[in-house]
Amino acid sequence: MNIEEVREYCISHVAVTESFPFDEETLVFKVMNKMFALMPLERGNTISLKCDPEYALELRDRYPEEIQAAWHMNKTHWNSVILNGTVGRKLIEELITHSYDLVVSKLKKADKATLQAMKEQEEK
Repeated sequence: MNIEEVREYCISHVAVTESFPFDEETLVFKVMNKMFALMPLERGNTISLKCDPEYALELRDRYPEEIQAAWHMNKTHWNSVILNGTVGRKLIEELITHSYDLVVSKLKKADKATLQAMKEQEEK
């Protein structure tokens, strides 16, 4: 996947916004104002994603060159995926959705209800 395909997949999820809160080069994706993905556009070939700690270690072992602890992030909960074609589209999409779902699972009850209503509205 290239960076534009990754961006399109991220924003295809319900209630996702994108912005540059840190600088003019790091695109951040949020759901209900909580970050689930970052893409440093100056490099153009990585995405950092939230990940279950055990799964994060498993991925780093399986793809040591392509999936690493995310730089400047909590290394227990964030991985960076290098978008060089080695990690397939299906896995990248699964990792983006996994990150999104992890963040959604930690939302406040009211935010979860709002998100659910948005999902139901989108399905109509």
